[in-house]
Amino acid sequence: MEDPSTTAKRSDQEIQANSTPALVLFDFDGTLADSYPAIAASVNFTRSKYDLPPLEIETIKRFVGRGPDYLLGQTVPGIDPREAYLIYRDHHPSVARSGTVLLPGTFPLLSYLKQKQVQMGICSNKPRHFTEILVKYLEIAEFFTLILGPEDVKNRKPAPDMLIEAVKRAKVARESALYVGDMSVDVQTGRAAGVTVWAVATGSETREEIEEAGPNRLFSSMVEILDALKNSN
Repeated sequence: MEDPSTTAKRSDQEIQANSTPALVLFDFDGTLADSYPAIAASVNFTRSKYDLPPLEIETIKRFVGRGPDYLLGQTVPGIDPREAYLIYRDHHPSVARSGTVLLPGTFPLLSYLKQKQVQMGICSNKPRHFTEILVKYLEIAEFFTLILGPEDVKNRKPAPDMLIEAVKRAKVARESALYVGDMSVDVQTGRAAGVTVWAVATGSETREEIEEAGPNRLFSSMVEILDALKNSN
């Protein structure tokens, strides 16, 4: 059986040869947008219901990206994560919009890909309902033909289910798909799905942590990704 890293490297070469991929899939938190203030506000509201003191955003960031059960399980210890999530879920709409902003370069990158007629989607462990609210608020909903969350597949990231389903819905070959994320879990997901993975160090992990996971390419910002795509033409 072929080494998955070999498949990923070949996919990256094919994407570069074709100038732009047929499908670009994005993670949301820490990749397209800085939503950590909103997430931290809801986590700390939930903690307050159990008489727990607030946590710093930087502490909470470390647990974002692996789904709500993991987030609440780590930040509200000793409580059933599903119970804690009900409190989080009811509170989050009150802060989601005000606590979320697009990361620099996101809108120009999405606009460029749309101009190139590239299909785009979001594959995030964030509950899809919240992602849908935010892409409308941030005025980027028009760019995405599909949005998937953990409720849409059997297994959330780092399992490949979400990316495989997205590629299937988009009706493209995995070799022509690109996944962009900000965490090692995104790199693991992309490699398991057999797609090229580009990582951007704008989220909850250090550049060194992401690099260790082995993305095809590692960038410092969406601006750098846009430049890389333009320079490939």
